[in-house]
Amino acid sequence: LLVSSVVGKDRIIFATKEDHETPSSAELVADDPDDPYEEQGLILPNGDINWNCPCLGGMASGPCGEQFKSAFSCFHYSTEEIKGSDCVDQFRAMQECMQKYPDLYPQEDENDEKSSKDLEAASMEASAAKEEKESS
Repeated sequence: LLVSSVVGKDRIIFATKEDHETPSSAELVADDPDDPYEEQGLILPNGDINWNCPCLGGMASGPCGEQFKSAFSCFHYSTEEIKGSDCVDQFRAMQECMQKYPDLYPQEDENDEKSSKDLEAASMEASAAKEEKESS
């Protein structure tokens, strides 16, 4: 017997000893490794960028999501000796977009440098994780 009452905005539910002795009828569903929406890290097994990765902090969505995807993709796939040096135009477009939405994308003094460093660090971590996974 469950008893519930509403107090203000809260709903209080009282459970009896008998409620706790009854086995749960909840079913656990095993994770599907082929589910494309499962969190699989920044780089998917096929080498594509996982735009749903929480590690991107939601940057792939929002008003500047397309500019972010363009800049990050360019950086990630860059084969230049100075990685990403061929992506200046994409990063500039992303920065210009972000400046239009200061409430969503707070600006910092060294933001241009910080964005590049953050993306480079994320890409390096992903590459290291991929190499580690491939060697095991």
